[in-house]
Amino acid sequence: MTTDPVRAAFFDVDDTLITCKSMLAFLGFHWGREGRTPARLTAARAALDHQLRSGVPREQVNRAYYRLLRGSREADLEQSGRLWFAHENPRGLFHPPVREALRRHHRAGDLTILLSGSFTACLAPIGQAVAADLVVCTTPETADGLLTGELTDRPMIGRAKAEAAHRIMTAFALDPADCHAYADDASDLPVLTSVGHPVVVGSDPVLTSRATQHDWPRLPGPALNGLLPRAA
Repeated sequence: MTTDPVRAAFFDVDDTLITCKSMLAFLGFHWGREGRTPARLTAARAALDHQLRSGVPREQVNRAYYRLLRGSREADLEQSGRLWFAHENPRGLFHPPVREALRRHHRAGDLTILLSGSFTACLAPIGQAVAADLVVCTTPETADGLLTGELTDRPMIGRAKAEAAHRIMTAFALDPADCHAYADDASDLPVLTSVGHPVVVGSDPVLTSRATQHDWPRLPGPALNGLLPRAA
């Protein structure tokens, strides 16, 4: 970015900018590279799915995911992330209407930020591909290059996204009333209401109700929206 931005555009990633849940799609790919059995992946997905469907807070489910990666080498995860992206991108990884919205913001000189509960191994290639100015995400804790299974801070979900957006807008002296946010899940309501131009992606009932009440713009969600990623 060559000039100071006057607006920011914040983008959720999973089922918003991309057409799957990056963490679960990545996990299948990474464990496949490691030779883990399909049964283990199926069990892990089912356990996370059960927690979400049982009403366990998304922040807690997010932490449970990173415990699955305890002992993984950070360098191996980063390599898997690059390979996973190279494999998925030609198959329609990006959700076209949101990808185009990001392009428009980029051409307008807006600051473009990805906000996600996912982590750098998944998100770095995505951020590079869309030329995002910032990628703000969950950070797994490491020790001697290995993931401990814990996080350095709370997951980048819910209020954490809104607070991160506020910090960025303050740091760049941006008026929130001029800024935009794109998201698909009820947990994203705090970041959507923190800007003047929220855009709801998909058909989450909480968000669509709010969009109807306040005349927020809406974009269609990915055709294969849901907890589990597309089949390989």
